[in-house]
Amino acid sequence: MMQITDSYNQKNSLFNAMNRFIGAVNNMDQTVMVPSLLRDVPLEEEKDVNPVRTASNGSPTYFQDGDMYGDYVLLKSIRNDIEWGVVQLEERRKEKLGVNALETTRVEPDDEDLEKLFHFHLNGLHAVLSKLTRKANTLTNRYKQEIGIGGCGL
Repeated sequence: MMQITDSYNQKNSLFNAMNRFIGAVNNMDQTVMVPSLLRDVPLEEEKDVNPVRTASNGSPTYFQDGDMYGDYVLLKSIRNDIEWGVVQLEERRKEKLGVNALETTRVEPDDEDLEKLFHFHLNGLHAVLSKLTRKANTLTNRYKQEIGIGGCGL
């Protein structure tokens, strides 16, 4: 019984969610041989998508008014941030803003709320990764349809 519970919990772990997302984006990246074909191809869920102009960490996103190319670039950028970390981004921000300006923008949470804050952000991150994974899979399938290999099972 313990093994069944552990496998269920592992399936829903943040690590596995990140691996599913990275796998979906890698699959998308291997499938999309000509990313420029994605320009001006509208998304099916255009009504539900709100274009994001900047990320919460201040980095620009490349979400271009609901076309598939914007999603492609955004998903690859997020994958790179997960795989390589945001150290490079922090270095660039330090160069632009200076070390003192960067330190003043950080907000330290209360010590007694850290566990609650962690669980809140963990749940949010898991939900966002799930949505991004679906978006990468949808983009891959749409690209296959656009180039005519939708039913091949590739």
